[in-house]
Amino acid sequence: MRRNGTLALLFHGAFIVYILAPILVVCAVAFTSKGYLSLPTDGLSLRWFRAIAANRDFVDAFWSSLWLGTMSATIAIGLSVPAALAIARYRFVGRDAITTLFQAPLMIPPAVLGIAFLRFFTQAGISGTFIGLVLSHVVIITPFAIRLVLSASTGMDPQIEHAAISLGASALAAFRRVTLPMILPGVVSGWVLAFITSFDEVTMTVFIASPRTTTLPVRLFLYIQDNIDPLVAAVSAALIALTVVAMIILDRTYGLDRLLVGRGSD
Repeated sequence: MRRNGTLALLFHGAFIVYILAPILVVCAVAFTSKGYLSLPTDGLSLRWFRAIAANRDFVDAFWSSLWLGTMSATIAIGLSVPAALAIARYRFVGRDAITTLFQAPLMIPPAVLGIAFLRFFTQAGISGTFIGLVLSHVVIITPFAIRLVLSASTGMDPQIEHAAISLGASALAAFRRVTLPMILPGVVSGWVLAFITSFDEVTMTVFIASPRTTTLPVRLFLYIQDNIDPLVAAVSAALIALTVVAMIILDRTYGLDRLLVGRGSD
């Protein structure tokens, strides 16, 4: 910034505007009083936000997505922590193959995964169930979780944990009081990224969701196929507001700088 001066400032300002403009337009459209997408609008109204509360399909889909993301991210982190510690600490036959296996879902198109899960769950008798959704989401979000936990575990000196054990701590106590605090930024950031990925997933989920287990992204996708009104913009604006509030709470309780440190080492 000191070298480039005004030119760098203008470039960064234009870039920020380019990134935020679609979000601001969606939020502005959400407050229109008209029954169709309109910008600029004659007046501001909370009409479409009240319509969200009156639409049980969207409310139920939101809670389904929230529980799905929470359960999937928690299971993914539970699998990622021991796997990441084993990969980071030990050299064994098949180590690279296991690492590649965990990252494999990233290389498969979501539509292909959706068709594969649909066929598998149908044969297993759990097609259209919440359990099936959780299992499928665990598969696709585990690569994100394990990558961040692995980045926090790599380079950690195992002698610190051995020292705790030599002083009388059990293996579980050493993990809980020594190892886990050291990798906690990677664990928390991995959980958050896994939750966001699960909550936002639509391409794969549309193949395996049922009317009883429809998530919010799928509900929005189905809604815009038959309707053109500001309700979708209002839902998007509400999600943006909830995200901002969640980030503020997370920053006050844990610290976003620690999350950035956990991801910055990747």
